[in-house]
Amino acid sequence: MKALKILTQGIVQGVGFRPYVYRLASELKLNGYVRNLGNVVEIIVEGDNSDLFVDRLPKELPPIAKISSMEVEEIEEKDYANFEIIESGDSYSGISVIPPDIAICDKCLEEIRNPEDRRYKYAFNACTDCGPRFTVIESVPYDRIRTSMDEFPLCDDCLVEYREPLNRRYHGEAICCSECGPQMEIYEGLEKIDAENPIRLGAQKLKEGKILAIKGIGGTHLVVDAYNDEAIKELRKRLNRPNQAFAVMCKDLDSLQEYAHLTRKEIDTITSNKRPIVILKKKDNYPFPDSLSPGLHNIGVMLPYSPMHYLLFDEGDIDTYVMTSANIPGEPMMIKNEEIINGVNDYSLVHNRQILNRCDDSVIRFRNDELSFIRRSRGYTPEPYTINYDVNESNVLALGPELDVTFSIAKDNIVYPSQHIGNTNKPKTLKFLREAIENMERITKINEFDVIACDMHPHFFTTRLAYELAEKYDAEVMPIQHHHAHSIALANDSSIEEMIVIAADGVGYGSDGTSWGGEILYTDIKDFERLGHLQPQLMPGGDVATKYPARMLASILNDEDLIKNYSDYFKYGEIEIKNIFKQIKAGINVGKTTSTGRVLDSMAVALEICHERTYEGECSMKLESSAYYSTKKLDIPIIVEDNTLNTTEILREVVKLYENGEKKADVAAAGQYAVASGLSELAIMAANKKGISNIGATGGVFYNEAITDTVKNHIENNGFNFIQHKNTCAGDGSVSLGQAIIAKKM
Repeated sequence: MKALKILTQGIVQGVGFRPYVYRLASELKLNGYVRNLGNVVEIIVEGDNSDLFVDRLPKELPPIAKISSMEVEEIEEKDYANFEIIESGDSYSGISVIPPDIAICDKCLEEIRNPEDRRYKYAFNACTDCGPRFTVIESVPYDRIRTSMDEFPLCDDCLVEYREPLNRRYHGEAICCSECGPQMEIYEGLEKIDAENPIRLGAQKLKEGKILAIKGIGGTHLVVDAYNDEAIKELRKRLNRPNQAFAVMCKDLDSLQEYAHLTRKEIDTITSNKRPIVILKKKDNYPFPDSLSPGLHNIGVMLPYSPMHYLLFDEGDIDTYVMTSANIPGEPMMIKNEEIINGVNDYSLVHNRQILNRCDDSVIRFRNDELSFIRRSRGYTPEPYTINYDVNESNVLALGPELDVTFSIAKDNIVYPSQHIGNTNKPKTLKFLREAIENMERITKINEFDVIACDMHPHFFTTRLAYELAEKYDAEVMPIQHHHAHSIALANDSSIEEMIVIAADGVGYGSDGTSWGGEILYTDIKDFERLGHLQPQLMPGGDVATKYPARMLASILNDEDLIKNYSDYFKYGEIEIKNIFKQIKAGINVGKTTSTGRVLDSMAVALEICHERTYEGECSMKLESSAYYSTKKLDIPIIVEDNTLNTTEILREVVKLYENGEKKADVAAAGQYAVASGLSELAIMAANKKGISNIGATGGVFYNEAITDTVKNHIENNGFNFIQHKNTCAGDGSVSLGQAIIAKKM
C-alpha cells in the first residue's frame, strides 16, 4: 500500500473540488482526507490505487475547477480508516485564488422554473457549479463563515445538502433557499412596497416605462425597456449620459439573433458561463430606437446570468432590457441599499445580501473573429495570469494608469488582476481602488510588497498613491512608461521575448515629457526603444482639445480660412478660431501629441460626424461606424519621412475629398485606412531594421476592427507575424498587468 501527499493550486476552492476529490478517492477505495489550507488544497491518500488517483485527478475536474500546479510526495502511512473532508486551515499560502462569479447552471435554472421544486422562483439559487464567488468572499480559506452568506444560517433542508458529499451543493458556500437565504424587496422612491412577488412588480413597472434599479451579484443595474425611446431618453437625462451607448440584456439567443449578427465564436462567448457583454453588429431590421446606441453600427449585448435575471424575463413579456451600471460616469457602481433607493431611478429592486467586492460586467469585442477584451471583470476576475518569462523574487503591486484602471498583484510568476476599477481622478473611485487592493490582499494572502509600479505620468492620482503605498510597505516606486506597459501585456499573451509594437491610443505620458499615442516601439520586455511615431501635433488648450476636437483639427490643418467652414463647432465661432491660431503662434498652453486618437477624432470633425466628446472614444467610434457603411474605395496617399507619418497631409486629403462631394462613409474608411497603412509601414521599417519577425498591435485604437484588419493584412502580406491581444485588454485595462511583468523582470 502507498501513501501520498498532494498539494494542488489553481481554481480549487468554491468549485466543488473537495467533493470531487472525495468521490474519486471513494471510487478508488482510498483512505485519507482533503482540506483547504489557505490558498492550497491538501490531499492525503492511502491505498493501492494512489498512483491512479494522481493520474485521474486533473483529468476529470468539475466545470469551474482548474489545477495550475500539483506537488506529489510519498509519505509514511498512517492507516486512515476512511476518506474524509476535514476542516480548513490557513497554514499555507500558495497561488490559488477564488474563482470568478459564474452564471447560473442549467440544473439550478431548471429548479427555479419548476413549480414542484422548493426553490421555485427563488432569486438566489446556486450550487458548486454556479453562482457568486468573488463578490461574496471576504478572505480565504473559502468557507461560508468568510463570505457574506455567513449572515444566512442554513435551514435543515439546505444543511442536509451541504453536508452530503455526493450532492452538488456539498460545501457550496453560496447555497440557500427561500427559507434561509437572502430576500428581494422593492421600493418606490424611499418607500418600501409590500409585494408578494417583487420581481413581478418590477417587470410590470418596466412595462409602464419606469426606470428600475436592480441590485445584482456584483453591483447594480439601471434598467428600462429597450424598445421605449422615451424611457431611454429619460434615463440619459438623469444620468447625464447624452450619447454613450447603453448595453442591453436579451432573454435568450433566439431573440438576440433577430436583431444582431453573431459568429460561432461570438455565440460561444455570449452563452458561456462567464456571460460577458459582447459588442455585436446590428442587423438591418434592428428594432430599437436610435437613442439606444446613437451613431454606432454595433450594440453591447449580454444574456441573463443570475436567477434574478431569468425571473425578470419570466415575469414579463419584454425580451430585451437596457442594463447599464448604476453609477455616475467614472464612479463606482452603487452596492448599498440606501444608495440605490436614493438614486435616479423610480423603483428599486434590492436584496439583503452584502456585495463585498464590486465587479462590473465584462465587455468583449471580436475583431476579425478574434476575441478582444474591452473590460475584463465579472466572470473572469480574479483568475490569475502566468508570467511567461523568468522573474525576480519581488512581490509587486501595479496600479495601472488613471482612466479605465485595474491594478495587479504579482508574486512568483503569477499575476492577480483586479476587477475593473474605473477613472481614479474621481475621489469615490480612488477610494474604491484602495478598498479593492485591501480585499485582494486578503484573498491572495499577499500583503507585503517590494515594488509599487505605476505610470510615468507625475500627476496621475495612481502615481501619487504609489508613493503613499511605498511608504506603507517600505517598497520601491517604479514608474513605467504607459505604452511599454501596454506592449508587455501583449507580448506575455503570446510568450514573445522581443517584438516591434504599434501602440496607438488617445494619450500616454512619453519618456520625453510629451503626450504619446501613435508609437512604434521595440521591446525586449525589460526595456523599450522608440523607433517611429505619428507627426507631433499641437494641442491648443491641452486637454480641452480632447473634449472639443475641432481645436485639434484647426491645429493639424493650420489653415484659418479652411477652419472657418467649421465655425459652428466652436462655442464662440470665428472669434474663438482667431484666438486658437494666436494661441498656437504664441505657444501658450499648447502641448504636443503624437496621439492616433486625436487624429481620428479630428477626422470625425472634418467629416461632420462628431464634434464633441461626451464619453471616452466617442468621436473615433462614430468615425468607425460611419466607415463601416462605405461602398467605394478611395485612395489617400501616405507620406513617411524620418520615421514619422505625416498626419497633416492625411487630414488635408480627407477634407479635400469631402469638399469634392465624396460620401463621408467612403472618406472615413479611406482616412482610417491611410492612418493604419502608415503605422504599418513604420512598423515594417522598424522590424527590418531590428531583424525581428513579430509585429504586435496594442492600445485602444485597436478595438477598431477596420484599422486592426488593415494593419494585420499589411504586416502579414510583408512576411511578418501579426500579434494581437488574446486574453488581455488592448486598452488601459491591462496596463497594470504590463507594469507588474516589467517590475518582475527588472
